[in-house]
Amino acid sequence: MRALLVGQDLDLIAPALLQAGLEIVDHNPDVCVCHGGDGALLGAERDYPGIPKVPLRRRPPEATPPIEDYVALLRRVARSESPVSHLNKLEATCGPFRLLALNDVLIHNVNVTAAVRYRVEIDGVEHFGEIVGDGLVAATPFGSSAYYRSITDSVIHVGIGLAFNNSTEPVNHLVLSPESTIKVTITRGPALLAADNNPLVVPLSEGDVVRIRQAEQMVEVWEINDLLCMNRPGPDQPNGRRLRWLAPETRRNQQNAESAPDA
Repeated sequence: MRALLVGQDLDLIAPALLQAGLEIVDHNPDVCVCHGGDGALLGAERDYPGIPKVPLRRRPPEATPPIEDYVALLRRVARSESPVSHLNKLEATCGPFRLLALNDVLIHNVNVTAAVRYRVEIDGVEHFGEIVGDGLVAATPFGSSAYYRSITDSVIHVGIGLAFNNSTEPVNHLVLSPESTIKVTITRGPALLAADNNPLVVPLSEGDVVRIRQAEQMVEVWEINDLLCMNRPGPDQPNGRRLRWLAPETRRNQQNAESAPDA
C-alpha cells in the first residue's frame, strides 16, 4: 500500500511505516498518514482531500518510541484491516469564497473591544433577532469537542451544532438537522469568517451574508481512536483518557457491550 506521510517529526515516523510494509510516496497515495494532533489531520484533509487519512497522535517524549508504538497499527493499515470512520464536513460560502471544515466554521469579531452584530436564519426562519456578541461557531460532531464544547460544555453526535459566543443576551445553542442551512447576515462588523485551522480568513462587513451547510464530501479516517487517545492512559484515567466524542462505531460497540446480558 502506498502512503503519503505528512505532519511533524516525519523522520521518526518513516521507519515505522517501512517496517509495517507501507511504501512511502509523494504522489498517487492510497492513504495519507498524518502525524501530530488534530491540526495535522485538519491540514492533511485541506491539502489532500478525498484520500483516506490515518491520523497518528504525536506521543509525549517519555512515551514508548513511535517506531515501536505505531508498527502494529500501521500493519493493520497495510493489510487494509483498519477500522474506518466517515466524518462529515461543513461548507461555508460568502460571495466568491468557499471554505470547508472538518471541525468547525467560525464567525468572530475583529476588534476585541467591539462586538459583532448579526442575524441568523435557519432554513429561512429567523432565530432570536439581532444577536450581539463575539460571533458564532457551527460544528460537526467530530469538531464539537473543540471550540463548540468550550462554549456549550457539550458535544453532539449527529447533525450540526450551532453555538453563540459571548452574546450579550442568553442565546441557547442548537443542534440542527444535517439538512439544515444556516444563513448569517452581518449587521455590524468588522468580523472574520474562518474554518478549522485554515490560514485563509474572509473579512466580513455590514451586509455580508454567510451560508453554512453540511458539505457533500465526507472524510474517510482509518484508526481514528489513536487520534482520540482511546487506548492510552492519562494522569487521572488509568484505563484511557476521558473522551466526550466517540466515533460512531466505537459508540455502538460500547452500547452493545452495556446492553449485553451478564455471562
